[in-house]
Amino acid sequence: MLTKRIVPCLDIKNGRTVKGVNFVNLIDAGDPVVLAKQYADLGADELVFLDIAATLENRGTTLDMVLKVAEQVNIPFTVGGGISSVAHVDKLLKCGADKVSINSSAVKRPDLINELAEKFGNQCVVVAIDAKQVEGEWLVHLAGGTIPTEIKLFDWAIEVEKRGAGEILFTSMNHDGTKAGFANKALAHLSSIVNIPIIASGGAGNMQHFADTFIEGKADAALAASVFHFGEIPILELKKALKIQGIPVRI
Repeated sequence: MLTKRIVPCLDIKNGRTVKGVNFVNLIDAGDPVVLAKQYADLGADELVFLDIAATLENRGTTLDMVLKVAEQVNIPFTVGGGISSVAHVDKLLKCGADKVSINSSAVKRPDLINELAEKFGNQCVVVAIDAKQVEGEWLVHLAGGTIPTEIKLFDWAIEVEKRGAGEILFTSMNHDGTKAGFANKALAHLSSIVNIPIIASGGAGNMQHFADTFIEGKADAALAASVFHFGEIPILELKKALKIQGIPVRI
């Protein structure tokens, strides 16, 4: 059985790591370069770096920050935020990113997924999907969750796999920052309709939430931010707790 991955997420705005609740009310959580090194040293399996203002500000991900983070870590490193071209991805990979995460740009121009997969390989392409449950229907949102669409989460997930995505990073906007647990029912359904890894995001509050998303949600990886940034859940202790429950993790 493949090991389950624990993935800290660095949401970056104005050069700082930030964290909010339901995508709003952002507070400072520290220097992303310092945090990245800490996580690499403390047992994280991967890192995700999201320049959350890039799309809203109509610019690409800050290359300088990517370079600095990449110099500090020896684990896979995914970068997202404002990515809209093959040329931009090429620059990010040359700065040290291992994978890229695309979200709004993929919805606006789905062929971008095909182009990136063809140029760099499926394993390099993560499609992030921010979705909110509205009257029982999971709907995709763009630009850091600020723009609602009529696109249905599960339909879009099937399409991105067909187009060449290597992974899906699903964030439940309803659960984000609430610390009430992941959207396990939606995650389990996602896992049943696609054949690529699913990264669960949104809702981590305690160690059992991680176990639940691996067991009930069938997630392949679990991403979290504030519980790691503010020292509420030490990664090594989390992995030991998961192992006790029979969940395969790398320690």
